[in-house]
Amino acid sequence: MNDFIRGKTAIVGAATFGIGEAPGYETIDLAARASIDALDQAGIALKDVDGLFLALPDDMLSGLSFAEYLGLRPKLTDNNRTGGSAFQTYVYHAALALAAGEIDTALIAYGSNQRTKAGKLMTPAQQFTWEDPYQPILPASSYALAASRHMHEFGTTREQLAEVAVSARGWANLNPDAFAKGPLTIDDCLSSRMVSTPLTVRDCCLVTDGAAAIVMTRADRARDLVAKPAYVLGAAAATWNRNISAMADLTVTAALESGQRAYAQAKLGPQDVDVVELYDAFTINTILFLEDLGFCPKGEGGRFVSGGAIAPGGSLPVNTNGGGLSCVHPGMYGLFTIVESVAQITGTAGARQIPDVDVAIAHGNGGTLSSQATVILGSGATV
Repeated sequence: MNDFIRGKTAIVGAATFGIGEAPGYETIDLAARASIDALDQAGIALKDVDGLFLALPDDMLSGLSFAEYLGLRPKLTDNNRTGGSAFQTYVYHAALALAAGEIDTALIAYGSNQRTKAGKLMTPAQQFTWEDPYQPILPASSYALAASRHMHEFGTTREQLAEVAVSARGWANLNPDAFAKGPLTIDDCLSSRMVSTPLTVRDCCLVTDGAAAIVMTRADRARDLVAKPAYVLGAAAATWNRNISAMADLTVTAALESGQRAYAQAKLGPQDVDVVELYDAFTINTILFLEDLGFCPKGEGGRFVSGGAIAPGGSLPVNTNGGGLSCVHPGMYGLFTIVESVAQITGTAGARQIPDVDVAIAHGNGGTLSSQATVILGSGATV
């Protein structure tokens, strides 16, 4: 299976649209605009898309709706919903289908207008039997529990959580598309409004509009379409729970498993990765995922991010677009980590470009530390 995935497929187009506020657009409009831009990059016509993968926040049958909207007749549609990790899972499924010759072109898309339509995070109303009696602020309180446990177990501090937010803002200040810009200090984070102890509003992701899309095809075709494809070297997903109350250990996520399998497929390890794009819906996420993906030992994440280590100029570039904390977070952020990874590999990231990027990780998180999915992308030098 490792050789079945590694380097057999590639991303040949990656685009975003409507980041921040996009008044007048429905979710499907936003996804369509990003999709057309990504296809234009690849030089592929709409009619050639025969694999369609997407999840829209307001349409449970969006695979059907989007095909109709764009006039597509795909052989394969995937509307699997695992939250923000769904898009990494789509890359995995698309790579399998492409490598098997079942499809020739895969379009993966997402769009949301949650900021201009609702002004807040839009999540379906659900009942959580073991959690609702405590009247949590969801999803923040779930992540706050993980943060509290990490602090208790390993001595992680609020200042270290704040380092994650400040680093993300540093990257956002280099990104013309980022929604939140300007100075942000550790003290700003510590003194901001508390949402769910120990997480303040600066520990929580943005609420924005936005869309993203990528186009995948087989590696042999990719080289004829674009000068620098981003090759899929590994992709894996793992789900250990749905609710935070069902986690066996609040400080360990299924990224431990998805990462190990993705590394095995890619025949690489954390030491080979040049840039890391993580699903930072909350500052504790970045710390947990850096640990679980092997960039530092368990419990050392807080100390690892200190001193600007993941900020511009630091030892490990993390969330180079500004992440969900300062760039964009339209309900589900996973596809944006992939788009940014492609930009870094293809050398198109502008002022935030990391020199000589050959390997990038794009990691997605779904639910409340529930579904984890890891994609490893590489330049032509890796295949």
